[in-house]
Amino acid sequence: PKQTILKELAKCKHPKSRKTLALTRKVKKINNREKTKLGHAAKANIVGKKLAWFAERLLERQDPLMPAEYEALVDEYLQRFDQELEQIKIVQSIGKHRATQHAAREAVIKTTIETEKLNFNTGGGIELPDLCDAVNFKLFQEWDGSAASIQHLKLKFISRKALKTSAAKKEAEAEKMME
Repeated sequence: PKQTILKELAKCKHPKSRKTLALTRKVKKINNREKTKLGHAAKANIVGKKLAWFAERLLERQDPLMPAEYEALVDEYLQRFDQELEQIKIVQSIGKHRATQHAAREAVIKTTIETEKLNFNTGGGIELPDLCDAVNFKLFQEWDGSAASIQHLKLKFISRKALKTSAAKKEAEAEKMME
């Protein structure tokens, strides 16, 4: 449809005619629609990479995580760029001309880590599947890794505080069962 509109637009004689203006509005509308689709795809891709990291760590596991294990896994996730930051520091320390060689990448990594740590430790949390729940864990294990099928996973904001409270609840339930 966009190509036919562009052909019609090329046929129009006067740039300010009603027909020309209507066709340009249609083209703008189509372009804006495509931009929003790309925005959603980019977000799904970012979330997909995050979930793929977790899926890679849980390949062998069959049973849901305990809250303490999940907290340790998220801490490991928050340290995923440490090795790359060390490599950047080594490159920067070698020569005086290379001090700013990877500054942009380093800044992106640091801001990403800071915001994720802040969200996990004190904020609303990081958007992840609830891997402590058996049903969600099974769905996550069956996930094929594609960004398109992320919508079938139930994501929830996981924070350190929420994991601590769920760990306390599970301990209280275990104590009641023992009595």
